[in-house]
Amino acid sequence: MTALDITENVTQLDPTRLHALFERIMRIYSVSDEESALADALEEYLRGYVHLEVHRHEDTVVASTHFGKAERVLLVGHIDVVPVIDNFPPQILQPGDARIREDVARDYPQSPVMWGRGATDMKASDAVFAYLAGVLDSADKLRCDVTYVFYDHEEVQAEKNGLGHVLAAHPEWVQGDFAIIGEPTSGLIEGGCNGTMRFDVLTHGVAAHSARAWMGDNAIHHAARVLTLLSEYEPATISVDGLDYREGLNATMIEGGEGTNIIPQHCRVHVNYRFAPDKTIQQAKALLMGEGCATASGVGVGPVRADGGLFEGFDIDMKDESAGARPGLQHPLVQSLVSLVRDATGEQPRAKFGWTDVARFSSLGIPAVNLGAGDALLAHKSDEQVALDAVTEYAQLLETWLRATPVVN
Repeated sequence: MTALDITENVTQLDPTRLHALFERIMRIYSVSDEESALADALEEYLRGYVHLEVHRHEDTVVASTHFGKAERVLLVGHIDVVPVIDNFPPQILQPGDARIREDVARDYPQSPVMWGRGATDMKASDAVFAYLAGVLDSADKLRCDVTYVFYDHEEVQAEKNGLGHVLAAHPEWVQGDFAIIGEPTSGLIEGGCNGTMRFDVLTHGVAAHSARAWMGDNAIHHAARVLTLLSEYEPATISVDGLDYREGLNATMIEGGEGTNIIPQHCRVHVNYRFAPDKTIQQAKALLMGEGCATASGVGVGPVRADGGLFEGFDIDMKDESAGARPGLQHPLVQSLVSLVRDATGEQPRAKFGWTDVARFSSLGIPAVNLGAGDALLAHKSDEQVALDAVTEYAQLLETWLRATPVVN
């Protein structure tokens, strides 16, 4: 990527150079746990710009301007992708190609399309951030200072998250007044995010030969009650600061049994709870397992008996828990971005149902929103893709907002 000199004599957005940078980023394999090559390339690329101070921690790269502005914005994107499903290396599809989805072709009938793993989630936004890092290279071009964060391990368990590691080891690198997370949102603002927790609900039995089942007690059969509770659960929609968050409680895996002719003595139903940001983790856990279990349970603690809530009487083994984030739309910087997006699209901010790293910034008192290129519904799909014109529009939006004097591209 160092061969792409995107700042020299560039006074406004150059889609050709932006798309070339996007393609280079797409061609660097970066499935979670294998992000080093992309982190290396981004670090080398960003260090090529004298106006940026560049730091690296593990496979997270942080680059900042220091122009003495009164406010600082963070543009934050993860560089890892989920495992490949016959969709790497990427390809640029020309209009009319049968592999272009009907919805993408309908919205951008004349645009080439980037197809492949990570196109929407979230290398399109990463490419825009990297491009702007080079283009917005002087104090007279920016309304505020900018920190660009490219981090690893977002698509896996929370303890591996590169942004979390940087916040713990070098919090001074990622201070600011407002953060934009480049998760795919089709260029619209999604405020806050639901919280999430994952846990196993355990059932117990007594092993026996299946020919003499009466000598045992079937743990898998006991799981039927757990599945009934889940199937009868009605997800709530909760309004938080004007945005409506839809909750969800679902079994996502089930495991049990020791052999094909053995009455099982253990069964685990893995449950994922997505809860609105009106609740703390403690409050969300208490609804499902009671106050005592909510306090005693935790990731790595092991099974704790639920003393109340939906799963009262069952043992709960916590696997992961992350708080949500309220919308955070009141800050003047956020309001100016909301106005720009509304003028460009006619759309108001909406709630983010999935968990994102806006929650990490929210916990630090830094308002943050999700705003990125590409359709979130295409993330992780085998035909993941984004129209190049959509990537250009996203870059134009951010450049217009970040510039000291807005430009018309």
